[in-house]
Amino acid sequence: MIGSIVLVALYRVVPPPGTPLMLLRLVQGYGIDKSWRPLDEISPHLIRAVMAGEDTRFCRHRGFDWGAIVTAWDRYQSGHGRLLGASTISMQTAKNVFLWPGRDWLRKGFEAWFTALIELAWGKRRIMEIYVNVVEWGPGIYGAEIAARYYFRKSADALNPEEAVRLAAALPDPFGWSPRRPGRRLLARSAAIRGNLPGVPSTLPLPCGRGA
Repeated sequence: MIGSIVLVALYRVVPPPGTPLMLLRLVQGYGIDKSWRPLDEISPHLIRAVMAGEDTRFCRHRGFDWGAIVTAWDRYQSGHGRLLGASTISMQTAKNVFLWPGRDWLRKGFEAWFTALIELAWGKRRIMEIYVNVVEWGPGIYGAEIAARYYFRKSADALNPEEAVRLAAALPDPFGWSPRRPGRRLLARSAAIRGNLPGVPSTLPLPCGRGA
């Protein structure tokens, strides 16, 4: 417990040097290509698109979207599907930075603990900054800067709205979906993200205001 608190406090000011997923992919034979960029050097179009695709209530919850959790659980209990769709950006960040991939209940417990810690210690701006810098965007591709250069041959701060939407749309399946050559499913998800954009704050790249 003490170690986790110390690590969260350290990453409040220091970029994470790597993640468990990066190490796992390295063992699987993929490289690690990443480059840290401050939030102000990443296109606000991408930040808004990520929120529209992954967590439209990012600025309004404290790490857990309880309404989405209840809805997902009811759907699971009804037998109409698996327990999906309730993970917030804060929860994904906690998982990506500190934990191993998987859906077991032990990992979910640790995920809840780290989510509460980073919401308390980092705030929304730092959570978003770390998320877009460590998230997987393809085989060996981590973070917005490398993804922008790989798929569109430009820096993350130069992404236009359509490129940003396509990158955000690829997050659920970074190995199967290509923002550069979008297939039917990625295009459908892109359309859904565009539909969610009006509900995302426009005061970006500061996701929830300067004090967040």
